Amino acid sequence: MRCRLRLQSPAVRLTVCGVLLLSWVPPSLAGADGVASVKMENDLFAGTTDGHYSNGVEASWTFVPPSGHWSRRMAHTLTGLPESELDLAAWRFGQQMYTPIDISRSDLVEDDRPYAGLLYGGVSLFDEQRHDSWRQMTGVHLDVGWVGPASFAEQTQKGIHELTDSDRPEGWDHQLDFEPIVNLAMKRGWIAQRSLGALEMDVGPTAGVALGNLYTYVSAGGALRVGQGLDRSYAIPAVAPAVTGQAWFRPGGDFAWFVFANVEGRFMAHNLLLDGNTFSDSHSVEREDWVGDAQLGLTLTWQNWQLSLTSVYRTHEFEGQDAHDEFGSLQISWQH
Repeated sequence: MRCRLRLQSPAVRLTVCGVLLLSWVPPSLAGADGVASVKMENDLFAGTTDGHYSNGVEASWTFVPPSGHWSRRMAHTLTGLPESELDLAAWRFGQQMYTPIDISRSDLVEDDRPYAGLLYGGVSLFDEQRHDSWRQMTGVHLDVGWVGPASFAEQTQKGIHELTDSDRPEGWDHQLDFEPIVNLAMKRGWIAQRSLGALEMDVGPTAGVALGNLYTYVSAGGALRVGQGLDRSYAIPAVAPAVTGQAWFRPGGDFAWFVFANVEGRFMAHNLLLDGNTFSDSHSVEREDWVGDAQLGLTLTWQNWQLSLTSVYRTHEFEGQDAHDEFGSLQISWQH
């Protein structure tokens, strides 16, 4: 979202809201151990103006499921994993908005991506299998929700732009129509652990797959982390359509940190947000089959708090796109 960097900016407002949300635990979760997390994604964090993936917010609650919990049965059904071996489960809820570059135009911008809003809820299941010098990490993610006017993306963007005295987006009349979405994704990483003197390092390849009417793709990549106290956390936030990362971390008084780099290539067989509605006529563009992300970031952990900052470079997602996209991500987590 384009605006002047001041107290009223979307980035500052979202950061303050995230801290306030994490300072309050819903009564239904009182007494439960877990990690509350708010992730904010915006092109403003990368120093760019409105366009393409304009903004996203996701709140999550990550916890160790008790014996007999339904998430353990779900993990066994989807992956064959024994119920006793599921390590973590997470609830997620979020909103995303997408626009063309020129939001001042009220006519249909045929050669740029469609206006689209997404509102969703999801469940994530995580398993870690440790070996002598490496570990295997698996995440399974189920998302349900909808695109279209009922996502309230139009009202959200117009409201924030009005508050921040930014350019008013004029083209939401051309957004994608209402369509429910169901998407299932899995990602697995094989991580080798090494010592670099006073520092620690882990590195390894990743592979993933997603199937649904929102995204269908296969992916491959690799991740690297270097820092101190790596076993405290595995948080490497990801920006959609890459699957969400694990927000869990272990609290403690010692300060821990790491820098990370992540690359991922995806063969996109379907992207609703570019291909347009499945069952109705809507604006669409010619999707690029091959899309790649390069990601750099920093994670800081202290006592019950964790902060992750991420910058993402993404190759062209559709034919005729003038330039690559850049996004920034800020994730704040609190261990209850």
